[in-house]
Amino acid sequence: MTEGSGHIPCVGAIVRDRSGRLLLVQRANEPGAGLWAVPGGRVEPGETDHAAVVRETAEETGLTVRVGPLAGEVVRGPFRIADYHCEPAGGRLQAGDDATDARWVDAAGLAQLPLVDGLLEALTEWDALPR
Repeated sequence: MTEGSGHIPCVGAIVRDRSGRLLLVQRANEPGAGLWAVPGGRVEPGETDHAAVVRETAEETGLTVRVGPLAGEVVRGPFRIADYHCEPAGGRLQAGDDATDARWVDAAGLAQLPLVDGLLEALTEWDALPR
């Protein structure tokens, strides 16, 4: 946990491809098992947010990303999640660690998926919805 916050630091990657589609993973574990979310997870001790975003995205999707600016932060239960805008930089899309599926979704596809609580609202607020 971070000093004084009482929350477990986590990160998320808001990755869009050249077509404007958003990268999502279907969570394999709680919280939110079976629901769709942006790739991400806990920040390890001594790890920067940017390093955690790169690591978690690679583990869950097989893709490497370039981390850009902070999109925003949310608190979900014990977790403080800092979501960053990212660009795909390589790799091959495949569901990996902690994910049962990974895919690029457009706006219509996003509307069809069961999402983790608060994701749609956060993406809307941060102007990060897929096109």
